[in-house]
Amino acid sequence: MTKRKMFGLFLVFISLIFLIISFGYLISWYQDSRESKAIMDSLRLTPKKEISNSDLPEFLYNPPADLNDIYYKYLAVPFLSVDFTELLKQNSDTIGWLNVEGTSIDSVFVKTTNNTYYLDHSFNKKSNQAGWIFSDYRNDFDTLNDNTIIYGHRRLDGAMFGPLINVLKESWLNNPDNHIIKISTLNNNYIFEVVSVYTISKESYYITSNFALNSSFTEFLNTIQKRSIHDFSASLNAQDKILTLSTCYDNNGKRLVLHAKLIKKETR
Repeated sequence: MTKRKMFGLFLVFISLIFLIISFGYLISWYQDSRESKAIMDSLRLTPKKEISNSDLPEFLYNPPADLNDIYYKYLAVPFLSVDFTELLKQNSDTIGWLNVEGTSIDSVFVKTTNNTYYLDHSFNKKSNQAGWIFSDYRNDFDTLNDNTIIYGHRRLDGAMFGPLINVLKESWLNNPDNHIIKISTLNNNYIFEVVSVYTISKESYYITSNFALNSSFTEFLNTIQKRSIHDFSASLNAQDKILTLSTCYDNNGKRLVLHAKLIKKETR
């Protein structure tokens, strides 16, 4: 057998190995997606209700002095309140429920002692490359950090943070009714107003949870507003509490990031 034929057979062999591995990966991806979708569909049956809004001062957080601020547009938005009884029985890591207006993100999220476990484990704690939507382990959902961070994979099948890609569309950005995020936790219900959306290379700055100095936090607020691809006309200051949603944007490590500020809080 000539060297050319041997080399040709070697290439065929390598190609077959590659195809087998790729096929196996696709099967695994499909199975993980199917299992995740089934879990998410079942969890959407969780008892939830909207609580009529009150604009009483005790519900408001850091209201701007300017009564024309867009903040006041959202005071009529009702709180979301979730019954966590069954969710906690299924997974004791349950910490809250997240709803992002203008997307199909409407899901329970979890929190554990690190930021790696739920990258490849589902809500039922079984191994699954789709992972789950999870809170940064540093978050405190009773007092809230300067910056509260929630992560999730951007799945192409629309699971987890897949629908977050909608926030980059002009139709989403130009509709103020979309700029609301609701969170219900074990002890509190929150409403946040979106203040910034952008994509960026992987970094640790935007997922800093607390700032030692008000000046450092003010600089952070200025930075995230300057990065935004859209002017949300939101006012920010060092007394604000920020919510950050983070997911992958592409296969090169780029991130899709959304920031929102707390505008209302209700103790359950």
